Amino acid sequence: MLHLRAVCPPDRTEEAIRILRAHAGTAHLVVHRGVAVAPEGDLIEADIAREATDEIVESLCGLDLDHTGGITLEALDTAVSDAADKAEEAAPGEAADAVVWQELVGRTGEESRLTWTFQAFLTIACLLAAVGVITNSAVTIVGAMVVGPEFGPLAAIAVGLVLRRKDLVKQGGIALLGGFPIAMVITLGVVLVGGATGVLEVSKLAENHEVDFVYKVGVASLIVALLAGAAGMLSMTSAKSAALVGVFISVTTVPAAGYAVVAAVAGQWERCLYSAGQLLVNLIGIVAAAAIVLTLRRRGQRSRVTERPLSRG
Repeated sequence: MLHLRAVCPPDRTEEAIRILRAHAGTAHLVVHRGVAVAPEGDLIEADIAREATDEIVESLCGLDLDHTGGITLEALDTAVSDAADKAEEAAPGEAADAVVWQELVGRTGEESRLTWTFQAFLTIACLLAAVGVITNSAVTIVGAMVVGPEFGPLAAIAVGLVLRRKDLVKQGGIALLGGFPIAMVITLGVVLVGGATGVLEVSKLAENHEVDFVYKVGVASLIVALLAGAAGMLSMTSAKSAALVGVFISVTTVPAAGYAVVAAVAGQWERCLYSAGQLLVNLIGIVAAAAIVLTLRRRGQRSRVTERPLSRG
């Protein structure tokens, strides 16, 4: 269940109440008249089934409440109520399969911005990958995969493509096109200094066969990227965020960027190009699979809405 709060102008309150009362997925409807201060209006609260959220919020936005008032959603860990149980049973589909599109847009939009925090994580991940490549340590490369924050922008691009939100596509693209070059340049500087001081032995790159998987691009790389993108988007849309850790460990985006830098310093230009190709294949594969999953889930959710039980009077 989710707890919904909507601030309504007084002339829209009755229509908003009608929308919430009419949907079988609504429970515990409460109206506070005249309590909203900025913007002025009434406050409506209700507990709604997750699988009914998208339809309800869309209807409320049809009243222009997202502009003249405001709509907020909060997840409920526990709801001890027969009315809540009936609302969840009456709503079409299962809560675990429901996609709250407004929540997804907000989440991907927040996680895809080119911020100092995003850049710091991406740079640290690239540095870890470079160290893992130089020291022939697959464990360190796995650590780089976990630290890398690149799935946020990739997910935003996929959501933007499916929902035709150019702002999300642009935002995610800026984060990737700006973040990776900066991280790689910083990594290049560290590797050069490390090599010059003898701290990092870049010359032994050709002997480090434990990490060859990072730059060896092929059909398997694309398959892994597609599966990772699909799993990552399923995780984001079903609120099973723990699965994202497994996704991060399976893709070689950040490791490929780190390997490309090390190979360039070592003069291994063929491996450098292969690593760049690995990076590109993974980025494209993840976005493509995530977009496909979103498209299928959107069609499935729409079909369930058309089959939902009659609204309550």
